[in-house]
Amino acid sequence: MNRLLLVKHAKPLVDPAKSSELWKLSDEGRQQAKTLAMHLRSHGLALVVSSEEPKAMETAQILADALEIPHESAADLHEHDRRNVPHMRSGEFISHVELFFRRPTELLLGKETAQQALARFEQAIQSVSSKHADQNIAIVSHGTVIALFVEKHSDRNGFHVWREMSLPSFAVFDWPTIQLLEIRARV
Repeated sequence: MNRLLLVKHAKPLVDPAKSSELWKLSDEGRQQAKTLAMHLRSHGLALVVSSEEPKAMETAQILADALEIPHESAADLHEHDRRNVPHMRSGEFISHVELFFRRPTELLLGKETAQQALARFEQAIQSVSSKHADQNIAIVSHGTVIALFVEKHSDRNGFHVWREMSLPSFAVFDWPTIQLLEIRARV
């Protein structure tokens, strides 16, 4: 059995003037990614794949360099599409995300429902995994889509997973059974 690790990117440099999908890692985030690599070493990874968002690509490249394995990016591994959502105060944003998880078929936040974001993300994971069968891989992505995936493939509440997983963190799945083995919520 192989392992699939879904990795939440390291801490970005928050710029309220830019949409979050354009954010890059902060200095702290780059250090976090180096620490994360030490925690991933024991998983025997052959490849790191990332979303095309800068903060995920930077996290993945730091991991790949530290683990001396290849890195590539892939389409559709990006975060729930919130490009049309203005920067909000933390409490307001958390309330919107909670509603997003609770009502997955309704368009409540951004340009995708939870159901649409999960379907896109799942299809991208399947595509990446089929190209790299029989290898342990890490996919560096984003908190909301990872939490949606965890919720679908375990008995965990997605909103609680989203709140629990820090920057960075990861979930380990047995592949291809898609059985959740572990969530490392803090690194």
